[in-house]
Amino acid sequence: MIAVAVLGHGVVGSGVVEVLERSRASIGKKAGADLYVKKILDIREFPHLPYAHLFTKSFEEIVSDPEIRVVVEVMGGVSPAFDFVSAALRAGKSVVTSNKELVAAKGAALVALAREHGQNFLFEASVGGGIPIIRPLHQSLAADEIDEIVGILNGTTNFILTKMIRENMSFDEALKMAQELGYAEANPAADVEGIDTCRKICILASLAFGSHVYPDKVPTQGITAVTLEDIQYAEDENCVIKLLGHTRRLNGKCFAVTGPCLVSRESPLAGVDDVFNAILVRGEVTGDVVFYGKGAGKLPTASAVVSDIIECVTADGPIATLQWSDSDGNNVIDSREDVAPRYLRCRGEGLFAKIGAAFGEVHLLRRPGKPADEEAFTTAPISGYELEEKLAALTAQGVEVLSAMRVWGQQ
Repeated sequence: MIAVAVLGHGVVGSGVVEVLERSRASIGKKAGADLYVKKILDIREFPHLPYAHLFTKSFEEIVSDPEIRVVVEVMGGVSPAFDFVSAALRAGKSVVTSNKELVAAKGAALVALAREHGQNFLFEASVGGGIPIIRPLHQSLAADEIDEIVGILNGTTNFILTKMIRENMSFDEALKMAQELGYAEANPAADVEGIDTCRKICILASLAFGSHVYPDKVPTQGITAVTLEDIQYAEDENCVIKLLGHTRRLNGKCFAVTGPCLVSRESPLAGVDDVFNAILVRGEVTGDVVFYGKGAGKLPTASAVVSDIIECVTADGPIATLQWSDSDGNNVIDSREDVAPRYLRCRGEGLFAKIGAAFGEVHLLRRPGKPADEEAFTTAPISGYELEEKLAALTAQGVEVLSAMRVWGQQ
């Protein structure tokens, strides 16, 4: 028998306990040993639960118990999670987490610490919930050179944008519905401001390119400024608006950015709606591979956590393919070096002439009820530096820039 401890009994933590108990027999066969939960750390009490006797408020009870071989961290946040995970690894216990904030901030250090002590630090559930993406990246696609990863990585924002596209809801209306359905928190900032997506693309970039990508090095924009006008103009371009996390190799470094983009309907990501996630991985050998499914939820995420527990107990020491080095941030290129088509929506007098003078030939877009002092258009591929210069020229002439997004997926 192999004992497991769970740190945190929230949505995911309770799901892990449920999955381990519900599928105990089949999990035991796959793991080659009976897995059971011995301790659950939480400052709250749950006297109504049939396993109430497993709860403890003392982390020391867990870290000092020689029978506990795997610690599951599902508390969230960096502190005290980082200290607890570090202590568990030093005590000779492997650690599994779904905590994307922790992995994005401290992943390189924790992977290295795990290897130093002959253990594993696994985090399949930190990106994509129940969608397998971490293990495929470092195992199934290990022989390939990954060139690019782009994904819809947040179910809350994808649900909101789907409602805006399909039902003509405003952002505020769609957010309210998401909260009523339990898809969005009372404070949705981490989702709608793009922070959650940024953390996830940082994890994928670190793993794909071998050097830690810190979230503060990645320009991040959410969807709070996306309007129904933008949705309508995107439709005229045969596009939909999606919040994307995007990373690729660029000039010998890593390009990474998070923000709303016009996504061509020709792209497989365009049809990913509601709370579903999708991640496109582009390799030199394999070409495009797409991973699709529900990116969150109690049991899908718990299933990914439990798969990592099985990996820990069946692995013969640290997994060789799961590693990346720390960095000082110089591995991430200035996002303005990226060349891409751009979508812009502007307001002002004499727009046609001013836009032509700044950008040259553009593709003007239409929508029902467009006012005379508004224009929206897409440009040829230009760098971020060029975009800044051209926007400065427009604003100097009294033009108000209402929206600016990258365009992705057009042939």
